[in-house]
Amino acid sequence: MAKIEVRSPLPGVFYRRPSPDEPNYKEPGDSVEVGEAIGLVEVMKTFTPVNAELAGTIISFEVEAEQAIMPGQVLAIIEE
Repeated sequence: MAKIEVRSPLPGVFYRRPSPDEPNYKEPGDSVEVGEAIGLVEVMKTFTPVNAELAGTIISFEVEAEQAIMPGQVLAIIEE
């Protein structure tokens, strides 16, 4: 099975949930569909969803929630 890296499209802060009072979009071991959000990148109060580009299972998140990230940084690993 192939493992695919989900990379950040922008610099900013990575969030794993849509708001502080809601659960994470996904956890390691969860299945994900094409186009499904796994997190958000916030830049100057603008939130951009990070979507899965393939269906599979989330193996791991490579950054912590609310961590500053750079464009192209690996955020998560998905296995087909």
